[in-house]
Amino acid sequence: MLRLLLGGARSGKSALAIAFGEADGGPVCFVATAEGLDHELAQRIERHRDERPADWTTVEEPIALDSALASVPHAALAIVDCLTLWVANCLGAGLDEMRVEERARRFAEVAATRGRDVLVVSNEVGSGIVPADAPSRRYRDLLGRVNAIVAAAAGDARLVVAGRLLVLETPSAAACSPAGPQRLAGQGGTQTSAVRSSSSRHSDMPPANRRAPRWPGSRSPVR
Repeated sequence: MLRLLLGGARSGKSALAIAFGEADGGPVCFVATAEGLDHELAQRIERHRDERPADWTTVEEPIALDSALASVPHAALAIVDCLTLWVANCLGAGLDEMRVEERARRFAEVAATRGRDVLVVSNEVGSGIVPADAPSRRYRDLLGRVNAIVAAAAGDARLVVAGRLLVLETPSAAACSPAGPQRLAGQGGTQTSAVRSSSSRHSDMPPANRRAPRWPGSRSPVR
């Protein structure tokens, strides 16, 4: 199953991906898209390497994600971190937006049909201020579309906020109908309680006295 973890900068999404990988109990292959193009990135890459378990294997691939995923052993859980840098790498390599989206669809299809789980990490960059320059706006919009492409193929998608998890539900046909927004607005109290219930059920990194969460179908909860 393809699973997607979205979150803002320093939201805890990469740490959560590692925690889910450790809780899986099987072999893990980490697909890294970062390139050490400057001193800061090189330091960050080294820090992330140190945070991962020593028995995990690592595949470093900045652009050809579908090929990288195909090289992962069938028995291994694959963690792809992250689409944020992958989109930047593609643009830096001269790919236009249409080709990047085509590659995203191809990767999502490979990930969704793989026998073992694929956990993909990406940034949600559309909730902040509008970038001042055109290239940054282009990147923000493209990453948003790529995230939506992957989310559409994912069997499970979650948003990480301050180390907590929110389940991203697939919109129902009723909610997408013309009367849907009014109907949901008229259920304000019910919707609020439902969201609160969902977020409390799936919050992550719980204190010791709370039950640890798990991905649906995972072998063990996160500790």
